Amino acid sequence: MAYITRRKHPVASPAPVAFGKAGPAAASLLTAGLTLTQALPLHAQAQSNTLSEVEVKSSAASDYKADRVSSPKFTQPLVNTTQTISVISEQVMQEQGATTLTEALRNVPGVGTFYAGENGSTSTGDAIYMRGFDTSSSIYVDGVRDLGSIARDVFNIDQIDVVKGPAGTDYGRSAPTGSINLSTKQPKLEDGFSASAGVGSGSYKRGTVDWNKALTGYDGAAFRLNALVQDASVAGRDGIENNRWGIAPSLAFGLNSPTRTYLNFLHVKQDNVPDGGVFTIGLPGYSSPDAAAYAERRGFLDTAAAVDPKNFYGTSSDHDNVTADMATLRIEHDFTPETTLRNTTRWGQTKQDYLLSGIMGQGYSAAGVLGTNGLQTPNPADPSTWSIARIISTRDQVNKIITNQTNVTTSLVSGAVKHDISAGLELTREEQTSYTLATTGTIPRVGVYNPDSSVSLPAYARTGARNDGSTDTYSVYAFDTLKFGPHDQWQVNAGLRYDRYKTDYDTFDATGASTLGLSKSGGLWNYKAGALYKPAPNGSVYVNYALSQQPPGGSNFTLSTAANNAGNPNMDPQKAKTLEFGTKWEVFNKKLLLTGAIFRTDIENEIVSNPDGTVEQTGKKRVDGIEIGAIGQIAPAWAVTAGYTVQDTKVIKGANVAANGSADLAYTPKDAFLLWSTYRLPMGLTVGGGARYAGGLKRGTDGAVGTPNHTDSYWVFDAMATYRLMKNLDIQLNFYNLFDKDYVSAINKSGYRYFPGIPRSARLTANFRF
Repeated sequence: MAYITRRKHPVASPAPVAFGKAGPAAASLLTAGLTLTQALPLHAQAQSNTLSEVEVKSSAASDYKADRVSSPKFTQPLVNTTQTISVISEQVMQEQGATTLTEALRNVPGVGTFYAGENGSTSTGDAIYMRGFDTSSSIYVDGVRDLGSIARDVFNIDQIDVVKGPAGTDYGRSAPTGSINLSTKQPKLEDGFSASAGVGSGSYKRGTVDWNKALTGYDGAAFRLNALVQDASVAGRDGIENNRWGIAPSLAFGLNSPTRTYLNFLHVKQDNVPDGGVFTIGLPGYSSPDAAAYAERRGFLDTAAAVDPKNFYGTSSDHDNVTADMATLRIEHDFTPETTLRNTTRWGQTKQDYLLSGIMGQGYSAAGVLGTNGLQTPNPADPSTWSIARIISTRDQVNKIITNQTNVTTSLVSGAVKHDISAGLELTREEQTSYTLATTGTIPRVGVYNPDSSVSLPAYARTGARNDGSTDTYSVYAFDTLKFGPHDQWQVNAGLRYDRYKTDYDTFDATGASTLGLSKSGGLWNYKAGALYKPAPNGSVYVNYALSQQPPGGSNFTLSTAANNAGNPNMDPQKAKTLEFGTKWEVFNKKLLLTGAIFRTDIENEIVSNPDGTVEQTGKKRVDGIEIGAIGQIAPAWAVTAGYTVQDTKVIKGANVAANGSADLAYTPKDAFLLWSTYRLPMGLTVGGGARYAGGLKRGTDGAVGTPNHTDSYWVFDAMATYRLMKNLDIQLNFYNLFDKDYVSAINKSGYRYFPGIPRSARLTANFRF
């Protein structure tokens, strides 16, 4: 049986100082912020207005557990919410040195970036899989869909809510198995300043600033500024770079009044060198095809050595430049202590300019025919002569969103029944434009064992051709939780959402003439319902059932005329149905939350191609699973977050998607475990560590032969220590992959390429707070 065992999972990052490619503007921004670190207390003293002290969170193990989800659509505390939800706090992210969403999601079992792309293309941005399905299109910021392919930084994030199960009732069209919502930092009526600077393995340098100021003379007004600058390579890899800078100013008015206004802006600029992965030759499961015509090649390809996982097969022209902008206006008004109206207006835009010189691999067909893009071995005895063709993959894409969302929450009593209601109206337009790029000249081949990345590619430019896609959505929804019985011992909740949508998709040639105009419109009903019983005030037992629908073109705005494509306008929406039984308990004086659930998700209306050439939407996929978790404090100085999930995924009806021929779904670990715990010792010292386990997973299939068809399971162990040097300064040391475990963190669809996990590495961070 073909399999892979190789190298390290991507690691998180603390908070450092960078100048390199992040640019002079970012460097100036950070310098100004660090200057303020010294200047603010002096200024405050001169004004006889001492800044209020901000608690140094890194010195206390108390902020792991969240009581509620950030979205107002969830009206109940987590212990009384009839759904599996994982909340990642800012403190956990800081302790682990997580700087991106992908890194933060290491705290949610079975969720991560396991898919490395298709053929020569590589997945970019937050390519998240959850419970067997791609969830990249179901990422939200403050409840609004966040479009574009970008590695989201968490420098401006308070907490991350990961909701398992269909989220269509909450957000409309979405991934069948969940959603991820990032809650941004907002101004507060307190003065505080914090900054962090760090360095580490892989030429890692990063700095962040968080400054909050109550505006004197403006009752209830405050200003907050979050900023970051990063210049970093990737430990254990050559050529890969993750450079970015960002700024997030925000204003708030009326914070001590019934009417509050928040104005937020975000600008992030990334200047990266993308990772095209490492050739899988030499790994267990790799071989030449079985075709008789190539039998003589088996002798040396089957025993070929593995390549160095540091290898970079790209060129000096490779880049992934992303610019993201977001402006948000939110107004809240309390009519009564029980009734609040919220209105949010958001404009967002993400631009990506991407070029990757990828590799395909062997280039054999199932018949054993060697293609022009295949592996060439002119001298079998001399691996230095072996080479692979590079293939250019480009993306020149702009995503935009504008939305207005109105939500009202209220509580009322009707007889013996209490109601907690959340209802709203949402109007949204989403757009995506993809420009076609042309390249000229010949792309040099690259050595298998000694790749040369110093070569430059020919210039490329827009041809004038493009693809335009857009979706307009008008939505109304309502949720109601009914409580009755002694001490609200029984609860019943229900939610209903109606979306009226219209998706348009068009392609244009180099002259600007339309070559394909497709449209799909309709209405979607999504719903969920649950019942909950509280055998004790600190615990609950519940059942929940939910339905979500995804219309054609719903995930990427792309419609198709192909009869067997889910984006064909003639297709019905795909449906996801989830049934979940669970229990939640708050123990240790309600400081620790224990959760457990069993669930089944069925995905229906999948496309099935019949032997006679006809196509039907009778396919069905299923995910059965168990998930348990714990988060919070075991003791005042001892905090923990842990989780375990086991999933049985399968194709019930339709073609199998796994390369090994099984009915399992691809890119889904069979089981996964995580543990992170810290203990606060006397004398200002906090120590902690954790373990991460990911079970083996199957890759997808596309006809490739001779490549590994699944990855092996692995364990990775991390550690940290934080020491308070003085009242306003902590030093934090993080170690990643302590035992230098070799493993595969992601594999591509053909199995030609894989992403090695990060080897043993370290980060040192200084955290300042005033």
